[in-house]
Amino acid sequence: MAEQAATLRKCIGSARFGIEPHDAPIDDFPKQPSQKDGLGRMCASHWNAYTAGLARDAKAHKAAAAEPVAEAEPTPTKRERKPKPSADVGAGASAEAEPA
Repeated sequence: MAEQAATLRKCIGSARFGIEPHDAPIDDFPKQPSQKDGLGRMCASHWNAYTAGLARDAKAHKAAAAEPVAEAEPTPTKRERKPKPSADVGAGASAEAEPA
């Protein structure tokens, strides 16, 4: 059992991208000189999936920021408005009463 523990290491996964933590062989971890033990915290395949997800998110965020915001059509001013058709019955009756 102690021999198995020495050959496996915990990949921390990523909740954001749906990568579950798991045990993986030490050989699957990339070298990371800045870490105390010199190995990364994620196995290589999950590290690739994680960084690809970050790149997709950054690209989507950049595209959303670059899209022009669709503006509603401006409300026309009184001068721009077309006159409403007259529904005045009295106007039609007075026109008939006048001789031409």
